[in-house]
Amino acid sequence: MEPLLLPLLVPFLFLILTLLGRKVPIFQRGLAVAGSFTLLVVTVYLLADVARHGIRSTQIGNWPAPFGITLVADLTSAVMLAITGVLAFLVSIYTLQGIDERQVQHGFYSLFFGLLMGVCGAFSTGDIFNLYVWFEVMLMASFVLMALGGERAQLEGAIKYVILNLMASGLFLSATGILYSVVGTLNMADLSIRLRLVASPDLVTVVAILFLVAFGIKSAAFPLFFWLPASYPTPPVAVTALFSGMLSKVGVYSMMRVFTLLFVSDIAFTHTILLIMAGFTMVTGVLGAAAQYDIRRLLSFHIISQIGYMLMGLGLFSQASLAGTIFFIAHVIASKASLFLIAGIIHRITGSYDLRRIGGLYRTQPGLAFLFLIPALALAGLPPLSGFFGKLALVQAGLGLDQYTIVAVSLVVSLLTLFSMMKIWNEGFLKPSPPDAPPHQPAEGLKFMLIAPAVVLAVVPIVMGFAPGPIYRLAEQAAAQLLNPDGYIAAVIGSLR
Repeated sequence: MEPLLLPLLVPFLFLILTLLGRKVPIFQRGLAVAGSFTLLVVTVYLLADVARHGIRSTQIGNWPAPFGITLVADLTSAVMLAITGVLAFLVSIYTLQGIDERQVQHGFYSLFFGLLMGVCGAFSTGDIFNLYVWFEVMLMASFVLMALGGERAQLEGAIKYVILNLMASGLFLSATGILYSVVGTLNMADLSIRLRLVASPDLVTVVAILFLVAFGIKSAAFPLFFWLPASYPTPPVAVTALFSGMLSKVGVYSMMRVFTLLFVSDIAFTHTILLIMAGFTMVTGVLGAAAQYDIRRLLSFHIISQIGYMLMGLGLFSQASLAGTIFFIAHVIASKASLFLIAGIIHRITGSYDLRRIGGLYRTQPGLAFLFLIPALALAGLPPLSGFFGKLALVQAGLGLDQYTIVAVSLVVSLLTLFSMMKIWNEGFLKPSPPDAPPHQPAEGLKFMLIAPAVVLAVVPIVMGFAPGPIYRLAEQAAAQLLNPDGYIAAVIGSLR
């Protein structure tokens, strides 16, 4: 079977199986681990295949490109698929204890696989319209996951989430329709060729801005981010960890795809806007985080801040900056997901996410304190952890292009990130437990399934920090493919003509 189909078929198959076993929660939990592990295997295999043999593409139903449905995997999409597989498997283990029976019986795992199918479809599609379709699959699954449980805060967050994302979907669909009316195709490889020949480049720039706004909402970039901190803290932390690693990153990936493959005729304008958005996204995100006392809201604002670094690499638009962005995405997905899972463990022990009602964890849970410090310091960019090398690559790329303002902003934001991480450390771990706080639950009550995923994710910044070379070389190869679309075009169209 074509390897490109497997990241879509695996979650689809297990979605059906979990629906069939919806009355047996333990069966669904077993399917979740088995299905996510299978997805991990097939996505890692696909990454290895693309790294060895180059960009892969296939046409559904054997319709020749650009007329059929195209699936493509270059190194960038293959890396994102592999990261999705890793995160899905670890979160599925966490859900064995982190999701209650009622949520399982209401279809949590079916929605889990529906979300994975949408994410994998978005990373592997070679067609703008089908990218829209996969976004809608993600939106449906994520909306129900966010509201599952029926608590008031969840419903309020879910409504804000779906309204803003439906607006983004409307803009996305409008931009897609205009794009088709201009060039007569929606296959991304074919678009890359035809957009170079359009007689009205200003119209292409207008369409590019429409896509920028749509994907900016999806990725929670400034000034379109306010739905994220209102909605991400409301579901269980297992769901939030999944969202933080996947949903906004699909928006960033989509921007990377269209602003390297399609909209490159007016880089001085479009990519300058990206740099401006990057700077404001970093600053507003980190300032919002510094003002929070709820751990989940604080970490949610940091999702926004870290999106700014990714947009910085895209806006700089060089091989070094794009490589830094890809490396940074891998680092931040692992670090952020680990921090959310640790926040869930803190809640299990203390009964609260509010830093004002938490304290003394260093004395009662020294292992958890050390576990928190690793991804927290990695997120702030301290050496020798992975965040340092990701930010260093972006800073060097910015200095090489004389973009001193965005470099200065990124460095200041790193310091403020350290401040907010130390706020969690000081309030939650070092200060004495407040007198009115409930007693801490014993560590023995924590199950292996809760601790192990957070530990594995926390190890990733250490490994990437002490051995960044192989991963960064892979990121450089992926960036070279993004900047040279001829290979992508040849894989989709050239081999079929």
